[in-house]
Amino acid sequence: MAKKGEKENCCSPGDMAAGCCKVEALVSIDERGQMVLPKEAREKANIRPGDKLAVISWGKGGDVSCLTLMKAESFGGMVKGILGPLIQEIFQK
Repeated sequence: MAKKGEKENCCSPGDMAAGCCKVEALVSIDERGQMVLPKEAREKANIRPGDKLAVISWGKGGDVSCLTLMKAESFGGMVKGILGPLIQEIFQK
């Protein structure tokens, strides 16, 4: 945990050592701002042509320290699972 005033990363070195985060590939951004996900990474994540990916940023104090790609259908389900009970609680009051 970061001390007050220090920046905290989305993944700490301990988390990476435990296997929750790992570098799958290194990609480059071209002059048009596009990148290519390597075939091996797409296959491992079961990403197919036409799939939609949500780009999720993690950071503190306005600085983005981490970008995550998540299948939109998985992200939608996760948000629904988190917000669903909260919304039900609000409407029950």
